[in-house]
Amino acid sequence: MTRILLWYRRDLRLHDHEPLATAIAQSADLIPLYCFDPRAFGQTAFGFPKTGAFRAQFLLESVAELRAQWQARGSNLLVRWGKPEVIILELVETQSIDAVYGAAEVTSEETRVERKLTKALGTVPLRLFELTTLIHPTDLPWAIAEIPGLFTRFRKTVEQNWQIRPLQPTPQILPSLPPDLDPGQLPTWERLNLTPPPRDDRGVLPFHGGEAASLDRLHQYFWERDRLRSYKETRNGMLGVDYSAKFSPWLALGCLSPRYIYTQVRTYEAERVANDSTYWLIFELLWRDYFRFIAQQGGDRLFKPEGLQGIKLPWQQAQPQFERWCQGQTGYPLVDANMRELEATGFISNRGRQNVASFLTKNLGIDWRMGAEWFEYLLIDYDVCSNYGNWNYTAGVGNDARGFRYFNILKQSQIYDLQGDYVRHWLPELAALPPHLVHQPWRLNREEQTRYQVRLGVDYPQPMVDFFKSVKHYEAIYNKAVEASSK
Repeated sequence: MTRILLWYRRDLRLHDHEPLATAIAQSADLIPLYCFDPRAFGQTAFGFPKTGAFRAQFLLESVAELRAQWQARGSNLLVRWGKPEVIILELVETQSIDAVYGAAEVTSEETRVERKLTKALGTVPLRLFELTTLIHPTDLPWAIAEIPGLFTRFRKTVEQNWQIRPLQPTPQILPSLPPDLDPGQLPTWERLNLTPPPRDDRGVLPFHGGEAASLDRLHQYFWERDRLRSYKETRNGMLGVDYSAKFSPWLALGCLSPRYIYTQVRTYEAERVANDSTYWLIFELLWRDYFRFIAQQGGDRLFKPEGLQGIKLPWQQAQPQFERWCQGQTGYPLVDANMRELEATGFISNRGRQNVASFLTKNLGIDWRMGAEWFEYLLIDYDVCSNYGNWNYTAGVGNDARGFRYFNILKQSQIYDLQGDYVRHWLPELAALPPHLVHQPWRLNREEQTRYQVRLGVDYPQPMVDFFKSVKHYEAIYNKAVEASSK
């Protein structure tokens, strides 16, 4: 019997899993493996922890859940600590493995591991499958190198004649492991050099990793609470469980297949309603696909300071200013509330991410890669392509970036947190302020500071910068850099 090692990476599920379905169709003997790679728990280029406690906890829960799914079907999941190219080679040699199947990746750290593993395996084939996108890359109307630089053109062309492949079947019984093969244990927090993160009840959702939790979240959001019908109207919220679908943490680790979401949307449309909101959720999945394809197309330019567009800006790396941004001490309540939520929970809304990233790059002029690495450290839904693609875009150096675009923090506050509920939720020092002052505490006079017990510069900081003066300053720098890059 053919023996296949199934190498799990960011595809921690049984449903819609082509390598697993392919191996089962071949009646192969299966050995599933997840490697905790020590490199993923090292440091980023700017010296931040690469994987923080929130991300690590979500990963540990997801791997444990995947193991439980294999055990429930008569098998088990091997868990190892070490470099995959080393661990997998050892298993190939000791367990007479005929082939290794796994999920393909597109960015440099991950593809470097693939190349090392291919070289180490020699004549044993490594077959990698695309498991991350809604649209399979070979079903696109272009080669990856020819994908348009504008998302709108990408979307409109794809939607004219798209092909979404059917779901792969979920196995009910799986072949058992060799009896002498030690399944191994999940790494301890000590091994990860981390401590479990504290639970903050102010978080929007008690995220729990794993396939079962992802399917339960989708069922609740779509079918029990019937929130899909209003997704487009509420998706820019920042406070509460159901302002958005919040599938991103499970998508990031592959606990949830985008094609499964798609089929559930189509079922919802057939059984309940088809409207702008049901379309918009699929639209967001296409954005996610686009970021991955563009990351593959752009290669390491995605991680360079000049970004995918090659615009050379004099980015600053001012540590004191950056730390105030990280700690939520900028003096702009909407920015600070989001940064404190991120640090306390490992999650913030999409609207919040756009605002804090805009402030870092367009008001402080700080190197966008520092922000991207801070997100990498903290976000439970960290996805390399979406994270760096979005930061490229916000910094004005990525695909589809249209000049010097910035988020007007005060206007955003009035639109998305009119009564100040979100700010008060995360900034208790401003909890007593009325709506007309909570987003602009610097307007408090001495009498109001006493009345509301807010001492500016003591209880809450004065603004780091004048908002519009700083925007104007960095816009001039940006325009000059664009002009220079076009010569």
